[in-house]
Amino acid sequence: MKYDNSGVRRQDRLLDEESALELLKAADFGFLAMQAEEGGGYGVPLNYVYDESEEVVFLHCAPEGRKLRCIEQEPRVTFTIIGKDCHVVPNKFTEAYKSLVLTCRAEMVENEEERRRAMRLFVDKLSPNDRIVGYKYVEKSLHRTAIICLHVDHFTGKTKHVTAQTPIISKRD
Repeated sequence: MKYDNSGVRRQDRLLDEESALELLKAADFGFLAMQAEEGGGYGVPLNYVYDESEEVVFLHCAPEGRKLRCIEQEPRVTFTIIGKDCHVVPNKFTEAYKSLVLTCRAEMVENEEERRRAMRLFVDKLSPNDRIVGYKYVEKSLHRTAIICLHVDHFTGKTKHVTAQTPIISKRD
């Protein structure tokens, strides 16, 4: 998994790699963008978990549906993550943000043990105080849950901090 900001237009807003990895681990939701079956684009917001040991992102969903058909047709996807602290700053006519764009290859996880492991990672991340109950839930729902693995080819990160001193008109305008 390569962190590569060389193609980002706004080089003055790059997120350092350490902060990018922190955001990848901590954020709860992302937006999966795919090629629609009939052409054009199709995207959906999803929660996810990052597996540090494998450097992949896992998604979970129903075992059938449009998302899976799109991935089967074209496995190249992007996954965008926006930090929790993003907000509009109305009196500055701007916004503060941290974001990542991951360029990936999506693959369905078929191996039952790998699917179980991925679902347990979801419990660990999203319900850490309820692991015992969560792991039991994993066993009961494993048969009706599909797991998508995003193999990240590369990713980029941007940030913008807004302070009281942030000018309304930037130097580049």
